[in-house]
Amino acid sequence: MTLKGKTLFMSGGSRGIGLAIAIRAARDGANIIIAAKTADPHPTLPGTIHTAAREIEAAGGQCLPLALDIRDDKAVEAAVAQGVERFGGIDIVVNNASSVRLTDTLATEVKRYDLMHQINGRGTYAVTRACLPHLLKAENPHIIAIAPPILTEGKWFKNYAPYAISKYTMSLFILGWAEEFRDRGIASNAIWPRTAIATAAVSHEIGDAQMLDHARTPEIVADAAYIVLTQNARECTGNFFIDDEVLIGSGKGDLSVYDVKPGNPLLSDFFLDPLLGMMPAP
Repeated sequence: MTLKGKTLFMSGGSRGIGLAIAIRAARDGANIIIAAKTADPHPTLPGTIHTAAREIEAAGGQCLPLALDIRDDKAVEAAVAQGVERFGGIDIVVNNASSVRLTDTLATEVKRYDLMHQINGRGTYAVTRACLPHLLKAENPHIIAIAPPILTEGKWFKNYAPYAISKYTMSLFILGWAEEFRDRGIASNAIWPRTAIATAAVSHEIGDAQMLDHARTPEIVADAAYIVLTQNARECTGNFFIDDEVLIGSGKGDLSVYDVKPGNPLLSDFFLDPLLGMMPAP
């Protein structure tokens, strides 16, 4: 199975992991609806919906770039309608848009807390809900979110509780949708990186460029997501996949090709224990 002719609705995606997933799908000849806020160049972060569209089309896909704030549910519904009018339907929803703030409770203002929950949790809900009528008509529909596996030990919340809880909201929706739509053939899965991923947004948030020397590139998540999205939706749902496990399970040998600096030790993502296996690959 490939993604040729499939239509993906991507929240975010003007840069980073979302763009990498879009480009990987475009190499099959997929249609991508990039629905992200950055229509004009950001003062510190590279990429806009228009530069993303050019990269997607250069990779072999078609792209409809839409300026969208996913906190606005009416605008989300309008964007979905525009995408369906252009491409005829929606086969895959990629819940990629996310707000990050790696601060503890005292350092996280309520305004920032609200932003993370409005984008990460509510935005994921609004985007997926608007796409569901079209997914129900699709041949092999998938929902996927860039969200961590659900673990309840306090250590996963200790340092960044406001952000962690907002991401777990995405994870809980994935779990709920897997059961809600299991009998109707819509797959609902999450994928998460084992290591830090070198993106401009991470560098901007952490402010430590050298940390990225111990990270992997976004393409590892994109290649793993591609494998998940090309599975039979009725047979692959309700999973919390880890990127490198998916690739190893599919026969990928040398993962050093994804290292920013091969040979450097890798920094584990803070939602995972080092080398902790969560779920088998599809």
